[in-house]
Amino acid sequence: MYDSIIIGSGPAGLTAAIYNARADMKVLCIEGATPGGQLMLTTEVENYPGFPEGITGPDMMQLFRKQAERFGTEYVTKNVTAVDFSGDIKKVMVGDDIYETKTVTIATGSNAKWLGVPGEKEFQSKGVSACATCDGFFFRGKEVAIIGGGDTAMEEALFLTKFATKVTVLVRKEELKASKIMQDRAIEHEKIEFLWNTEVKEYMGTEKLEKLKLWNNKTNEESELEVQGTFVAIGHTPATEIFKGKLEMDDVGYVLRKENSMTSITGVFTAGDVHDHRYMQAVTAAGMGCQAAIDAERWLEENHGKFE
Repeated sequence: MYDSIIIGSGPAGLTAAIYNARADMKVLCIEGATPGGQLMLTTEVENYPGFPEGITGPDMMQLFRKQAERFGTEYVTKNVTAVDFSGDIKKVMVGDDIYETKTVTIATGSNAKWLGVPGEKEFQSKGVSACATCDGFFFRGKEVAIIGGGDTAMEEALFLTKFATKVTVLVRKEELKASKIMQDRAIEHEKIEFLWNTEVKEYMGTEKLEKLKLWNNKTNEESELEVQGTFVAIGHTPATEIFKGKLEMDDVGYVLRKENSMTSITGVFTAGDVHDHRYMQAVTAAGMGCQAAIDAERWLEENHGKFE
């Protein structure tokens, strides 16, 4: 029997583990088959406080993990396959193994949507990114592309103008999905150019991204665009498949908070990108992990009697 089971091992989950374990709670972190979250795809993290020289994403997550382990956090490096939140004691299933707990914190994060075209995986962290806020700084003085036509794509395009000499927005359709104000800002910006009816067919380069193979879906013409960086901004998918029907979510699948960090189920909390689709930063995820851990600890103190 655990006081807290944390599902997920990114900044939110491991911060929750640090706080709960340090509060002398018996904590299990089910970190998944590929631990560490989205930061495992990031080469350099330069905007997390406390690392003036920067740190790689994997190194940062290893430090988070060691810190949680120091206070007694236990780990299972497998994926959760099912959950049962129906009773006071929650059950979390990993294959044939069943773990029981008094509280659960869901910190499974979200996954960036990718195009799935040749070269995309090979050039991730080598010129291909899904987060301009995270990686834009590395493209100072370079030409970059943004893939997408919604508000996120316009926000990222405008953000990148602080660093890049030119930002080319590749839009699959003849019009943008973004709000009128965001469209106007992007279209009027002198550094931003649009290519309509355009799809990326391949990322090309040697050691780093050098150019994109493009296809115009209206004229059927192919072309190449020389860029040093490309940012995919076609949305994220929250990792909430196993919680469907168990918790209240929005239309996209992000877990909703009902009171502080508690979900629609008493004793189940949530933190990080699985709930937050606005900021999606390591530091905000860690902050939410702290919130969830404190809420879980206080809730456990108030309700401890019924678990005896």
